[in-house]
Parts: sequence; C-alpha cells; structure tokens
Amino acid sequence: MATATHYLEVNAPAAQCYQWWRPLTHLPQIMDDVKSVEPKNGQADVTHWVVEGPLGKDIEWDAKIIDEERDRKIAWKSLEQSNNHVETGGAVRFDPHGDSTGVEVSLHVQTPGGAAGDVVAKLFADPQKKIEKALEEFKQLMEHSSQNV
Repeated sequence: MATATHYLEVNAPAAQCYQWWRPLTHLPQIMDDVKSVEPKNGQADVTHWVVEGPLGKDIEWDAKIIDEERDRKIAWKSLEQSNNHVETGGAVRFDPHGDSTGVEVSLHVQTPGGAAGDVVAKLFADPQKKIEKALEEFKQLMEHSSQNV
C-alpha cells in the first residue's frame, strides 16, 4: 500500500478552502494526472474519476464521500463495484486559524498484483511528491483568489 500525507498553511479562510474541495471536481486543477472528477448520476457524494495512466491508458473508478464535516474535513473511498482494480481513498482536513487555514491531505492506494498492479503502481509512483505539489498549487489558487475578493 502506498500512502502520502502533507500539511500546509494556506492564507485563506477554512470555509473558502472547504468549498473549493467539497465537490472534488476541481482536483484536476492541482493534480496533473487527474483528468476529471465528475458527479455520478447527479449524486453529490459519488464521483467518477479519470486518471491518466502509463502509456496513455486512462484508469477510471468511482468514489464515495464517506465522512464529512462542513468546513472541517472531507474523506472519500473508491467503490468496489466500480471494478477499478485499485483501492484508493483520501481525506482533507481544514484547521481554521482565523484568516489562515491548516490544510492536511492524506491519500492511500492499495494496488492489485499482476500486470494490472504494475500499471497502477506506475501511476501512483511517488505519491508524496504528487501530494506536496498539489497542495502548493492549491495554496497558490486560494491565496490568489483571496486577494481578488
């Protein structure tokens, strides 16, 4: 299993950070490999993910928000019935500090064995570096939008 966790202080209110993350559809803006995250069948808690895999082959799965506390945290997990050959999940936590927010993101991926597992392992190689880069992108987005309010 691959796991990654990263914490960063963002100069934006927790409510603003939470609202950006909540639909999960904005993640392609900060995660290079993620092509799209879209609500599935009009459900706000179930999303369909498309991630660019090795050799141009996309990997897709469905995920469900499994834990949520407004302006504080969001956690999601892939659904078994989406037949994605990968178990993945994550959480983002928002710690309000007045005008700034501590944002912590954690991701985990359990890859299958065999050839499918090799493809997925390549896709999720160095998750720590990917999550650190994504949080830096998020910080820039939030701080830039806070200045323009």
